[in-house]
Amino acid sequence: MKKLMILAIALFTLNVSATEKPVKPTETLRAEIVDLLGPNCPADLDKNECSIEVIFTVNSKSEIIVLSVNSSNDLAESFVKNKLNYKKVDFKAHNAGELYLLPVIFKRS
Repeated sequence: MKKLMILAIALFTLNVSATEKPVKPTETLRAEIVDLLGPNCPADLDKNECSIEVIFTVNSKSEIIVLSVNSSNDLAESFVKNKLNYKKVDFKAHNAGELYLLPVIFKRS
């Protein structure tokens, strides 16, 4: 019975976390993040662009908390976290803990 209870709790936890999908941030929040990132990305020298996907949340102090960075560029994760983590933005999250997905493409000019 105890094992059954633990299994039920584990399945419930997995279900709850799997249903929370990241949403797109508002245009104003996206613009603020693009300004914080700046035009330069640690792209490979032989590539003309660097693309990343950032999953983040905004805490109660209006600070960005980077949760995940997906990119083929190994330097992108530390670059994005250094530029964005705990930076204040003019945005109040409607739901606490809401996740945002932001795709960004840096193009070499």
